[in-house]
Amino acid sequence: MADGTTMRRVREIVLSDPECRYVVVSAPGKRYSADSKVTDLLYETYREIKEGGHVGDSYQKVAERFRSIVHELGLSLDIEALLTRTAEEIEREGTEDFAASRGEYLTGIVMAELLQMPFIDAREVVKFGPDGRLDDTRTYALLRAALKGKKNAVVAGFYGEGADGKVKTFSRGGSDISGAIVARAAGAYLYENWTDVSGFLACDPHIVPRPAGIPSLSYKELRELSYMGANVLHSESIFPVRQADIPIRIKNTFRPEDEGTLILPISKYRYTGRTVTGIAGKKNFTVLYLEKSLMNTEIGFTYHVLGVFLKHGISFEHMPSGIDTMSFVIDTEVLKNGVLEQICEEIKEAVSPNKLSVINDVALIAVVGHGMSRNIGTSARLFRAIARAGVNVRMIDQGSSELNIIVGVDNENYERTVRAVYEEFFSDV
Repeated sequence: MADGTTMRRVREIVLSDPECRYVVVSAPGKRYSADSKVTDLLYETYREIKEGGHVGDSYQKVAERFRSIVHELGLSLDIEALLTRTAEEIEREGTEDFAASRGEYLTGIVMAELLQMPFIDAREVVKFGPDGRLDDTRTYALLRAALKGKKNAVVAGFYGEGADGKVKTFSRGGSDISGAIVARAAGAYLYENWTDVSGFLACDPHIVPRPAGIPSLSYKELRELSYMGANVLHSESIFPVRQADIPIRIKNTFRPEDEGTLILPISKYRYTGRTVTGIAGKKNFTVLYLEKSLMNTEIGFTYHVLGVFLKHGISFEHMPSGIDTMSFVIDTEVLKNGVLEQICEEIKEAVSPNKLSVINDVALIAVVGHGMSRNIGTSARLFRAIARAGVNVRMIDQGSSELNIIVGVDNENYERTVRAVYEEFFSDV
């Protein structure tokens, strides 16, 4: 959605498929590497208002982007009046979420004009509860009513309205969630998510050149891969469609002929024959390692440790444990500015461990696939491949579902480990 040319391409895609009913749009992204995303400019607009009371240069850049798009598309839309009104509303509303949401709002109006379809403002139909979570009951009732009788419509993504009556956004990339919500409300048989890549790849192409594509995967596999860094689709976007057993297809706006990736509910998923579906990971974790004799007999041990994390608002990624040991894997970013030292002291006071040590600069790598439970020796192959690469494994975590195996290695060995694992399981591709 970065410019008029891309929007024309979207129009061709939508109109070429008579079964395409409803379109959910995101804000314009980068046109080239040094460009700015419209949403980033709108966050900067909010900061300018906080400092000076009025929209400034950042909003003028946003306005110019939309002027250029409307001009390029040759639309009769009165873009100047719309931009002026939007600037006034951003200043009047005075919230960061409202400012950030205007990229999707403006794009939705432009796209509705281009497609000659009704526009639905997400503020009117997507509602959040007092706890900040999506209010399913109200949202689906309002959306169904808004869509009723409309063969087609354009809906703005990324935002809705909070319990306080003010605009509230999802986290970045939240238009994916909006699309899933509309698909469920409409009772769609398929949710297509059009982006700038041809679906999911078996691993990061920045680490392994031209990795294999993933033709299909399950919701569960998607959740694991997305959470661990495979950012093709927002990891939370599966929840609305999963409840209705609606498949998702990832397609490339710039290569619509490519197969893409089909994401299926378990009820419709069929084993592909591959042992491993994909590999994903992240760097920069910290591991807190606790050791205490007879830990398993001490009722409330884990409860007291988790109470320290709760007090500081810290969540952990994984919790590998042994009979007298327990480890917590935490994003290093949340432990800065003295937080790590503070929670270590509080854990010592709470449970008096025999040993508490900190392992820094750990990378996590998830090897994911339903096929792992069907193939004997998968773990042996994985760890042989890592050993051949000369990498020491600092941590191992495997769930009882046998859907994934997570290994922790030093940050400096992250790329080497991913390449070794990919070569082991995808050398035949």
